Amino acid sequence: MSWRILADHADTMQEQHLAQLFAADPQRFESLHCECGPVLFDYSKQRLSEQTLSELFGLARESKLNDWIDRLFSGEQVNCTEGRPAMHWALRLPADAECVVGEENITAQVHEQLSRMEHVVSKLHAGQWRGVTGEVVTDVVNIGVGGSDLGPLMISDALCDSAVPTSSRLTVHFASTMDGSQLSQLLRELNPHSTLFIISSKSFTTIDTLSNAETARHWLQRTLGDKSAVLHCHFLGVSSAAAKMTEWGISEENQLQIWDWVGGRYSLWSAIGLPIALTVGMGGFRQMLAGAHLMDEHFKSAPWECNLPVLMAMIGVWNTNVLGINAQAILPYDGRLKHLPMYFEQLEMESNGKSVTRDGEPVERNTCPIIWGDVGPNAQHAFYQLLHQGTEAVTCDFIMPARRYHEAHDQPMEELASQHELALANCLAQSRLLALGDAALKDPESMPAYKRYRGNQPSSTLLLDELTPYSLGALIAMYEHKVFVQSVIWRINPFDQWGVEMGKRLAVDTLARIRGEREDLEGVDSSTAGLLRRILG
Repeated sequence: MSWRILADHADTMQEQHLAQLFAADPQRFESLHCECGPVLFDYSKQRLSEQTLSELFGLARESKLNDWIDRLFSGEQVNCTEGRPAMHWALRLPADAECVVGEENITAQVHEQLSRMEHVVSKLHAGQWRGVTGEVVTDVVNIGVGGSDLGPLMISDALCDSAVPTSSRLTVHFASTMDGSQLSQLLRELNPHSTLFIISSKSFTTIDTLSNAETARHWLQRTLGDKSAVLHCHFLGVSSAAAKMTEWGISEENQLQIWDWVGGRYSLWSAIGLPIALTVGMGGFRQMLAGAHLMDEHFKSAPWECNLPVLMAMIGVWNTNVLGINAQAILPYDGRLKHLPMYFEQLEMESNGKSVTRDGEPVERNTCPIIWGDVGPNAQHAFYQLLHQGTEAVTCDFIMPARRYHEAHDQPMEELASQHELALANCLAQSRLLALGDAALKDPESMPAYKRYRGNQPSSTLLLDELTPYSLGALIAMYEHKVFVQSVIWRINPFDQWGVEMGKRLAVDTLARIRGEREDLEGVDSSTAGLLRRILG
């Protein structure tokens, strides 16, 4: 019923250009933006009206959204295909919050691991972690892939201005590619005597990660010797599989725990986020958790009309399922957020890239749009031409901090502050032009057709007070909850990722053929067979 009402309403809205909507309501921004703590969400440049929101909320009620939010935060098994709860939100709970699921005190478990993280961080920052030959550890390499890499990498880079000084001049590096290209570059530059590796893998079976870990182990042993002390002094493990970490050779005191109820792409709030804590300190890491917890509480309790994750999610449903816009660009106007588009690509497309409902039936509508993007000033010289004058409809999220470089440090900051103002101006100008098109210009009728702008490309703007651990934590939690809300509307499970598993299995079989462990090509398609023959010479 709600879908039919929305389709009828869309027929009316399709006739109205965003320029007309702004002309009809000069105060449109006032009614179509809301805030939560350090995050302002402006959706006035979306192709909708207050009636649109009312109809979307009707769909949310029909989908029993409030019941699903309650189920998420009560620890029910909302991950139906794996029979697990999804409790990444519990990683952000303050120490005095009560969270008992079954007979387990979840809060106590989480804060015990935070304390263990703090011990590791303090020891490394103080220059007290030494390699097997007694040298102070100065470099830490995080070996992981997917959620064990993208989140920690993205946030560590984003919060570079919040990095804490350390007595050991600690530097954090990341290696994820299975071909070893990142690791090989690092190993040429690092000193084995003063390098510590973090092996981050929820299952501790991920072949990409373990292959890199094996290479790191051999690199160390060639210089430092094949002895247990090398593993003890130069490796940390983060996993839910303690026995596998021990079997690999990581001592118990160097193991940090995560849990089955934490999905990989939701795990940066756990010990998987150790590289973040090494960058910003445990104080900064706890601020990030606090910002996310603020958004958790807002998501649970705020009315839908001013609930940032719900609004963002339902607007996305409107764009994808009703207006037929199947692409979304993530456009941060801050170079520190250069990895944010890729992080959101994983968060959204691995979560909601599904074609089967929770009941095992084919989905009836499109689910996740294609997520892509880049740092806005770079993207302006790459793909904005398509956004402005191409034939594809794309919805955009513009993300920027309002303030930067406002505190003088060791040098005058006026020039850098001026550059930040330039980025802000470009962000606002681009979103305005995408929305209004020629109406944003003077005398557009005098321009030739190839210089005209159609506009009517919808976008939202997320304005942070500043880019801090607290504001970034709130922003990421907002997107996490957006993904969950959309999964409820689409009736899919956002917490599994079976689509990535079969490719891994086929790769194992193919690897055996490449390594000569299996010579037949039975059951292999002609393309793969031909490529294998060429590879094998």
